[in-house]
Amino acid sequence: MTSPAHIAMFSIAAHGHVNPSLEVIRELVARGHRVTYAIPPAFADKVAETGAEPKLWHSTLPGPDADPDAWGSTLLDNVEPFLDDAIQALPQLAAAYEGDEPDLVLQDITAYPARVLAHRWGVPCISLSPNLVAWEGYDKEIAEPMWAEPKKTERGRAYYDRFESWLKENGVDLHPDPFAGRPDRSLVLIPKVFQPHADRVDESVYTFVGACQGDRAAEGDWQRPEGAEKVALVSLGSSFTKQPAFYRECVRAFGELPGWHLVLQIGRRVDPAELGDVPANIEVAPWVPQLAVLKKADLFVTHAGAGGSQEGLATATPMIAVPQAVDQFGNADMLQALGVARRLDTEEATAEALRETALALVDDPEVARRLKEIQAEMAEEGGTRRAADLIEAALPAR
Repeated sequence: MTSPAHIAMFSIAAHGHVNPSLEVIRELVARGHRVTYAIPPAFADKVAETGAEPKLWHSTLPGPDADPDAWGSTLLDNVEPFLDDAIQALPQLAAAYEGDEPDLVLQDITAYPARVLAHRWGVPCISLSPNLVAWEGYDKEIAEPMWAEPKKTERGRAYYDRFESWLKENGVDLHPDPFAGRPDRSLVLIPKVFQPHADRVDESVYTFVGACQGDRAAEGDWQRPEGAEKVALVSLGSSFTKQPAFYRECVRAFGELPGWHLVLQIGRRVDPAELGDVPANIEVAPWVPQLAVLKKADLFVTHAGAGGSQEGLATATPMIAVPQAVDQFGNADMLQALGVARRLDTEEATAEALRETALALVDDPEVARRLKEIQAEMAEEGGTRRAADLIEAALPAR
């Protein structure tokens, strides 16, 4: 039996970064460890429900319900806020943990101060990755072409100079690229089947533990309506939901389908009145307990975020992937390549295309077979318990 330790988790106020870690945190608490979780106030209650102690800090990043436009449109627009936030957060976090240093640090991939503090404290640091990780060859194939133009600009050079200076000031002798993208040790909270070039991932660093979903009963239940022969869920996650025109196409697609019931999650930035007349077989809500719905659904229309995609795989639900931003385009392609989804870009996702694709997917025995196969593979990866075992194994002897 591992003796109880103080384990500190660090993340940002974003659903896609916090949610994947919560069941691992709950399991570590259940095993008797003291777990603190450094998080902005917006997620304090969600963290506290796991039994962990929230360590609150102020973030300058757009909040969890911010308009996606707040993140800008270019690569530098996307990355500069994380560095700015890390620089101003580090003194807050150092003060919060003064005299209460942990035995081990868990770090979301966006939580740069965590790796700096682990170095300062001389304790192990394990990355919990909620999405795909770098494979051997990733730098030349993806990172270098992506950064080629920004690095030629004065702004791009200034970003790297500032990042390197900050690391050196804090005694970290690493270039920003490996610091941000190459952890010493990482637990990957996605199924291995969902990782591009999985055969080229260094498994001495990265361990795929798969989805850590746990019991979501606290989020509420959902009952399939009587008489519903088929149920579809439409959800674009929590950030990229300002799509009233797309939702109107969904209403047209499924409102005319006999025997179908549609659960349409529209987020908090769309007024239901923007959808026009909604037929009785469609329920509209700003938020639904997604996993509870998926357990009873026949189809999932998703933006292909990492969390939603693996929930679709875990529940063996055929998917129509309508990617909106960042890694979702690659995720959509991966789901399609796995034979469990069809990708429709937003401009292609007309009522007719959605309806035709939905009917083809739910009636395809090969899609059903492939989903069951992947579901079984995921169950063998170990999930929450294996993640907790590996974290305990990394604890220093005390």
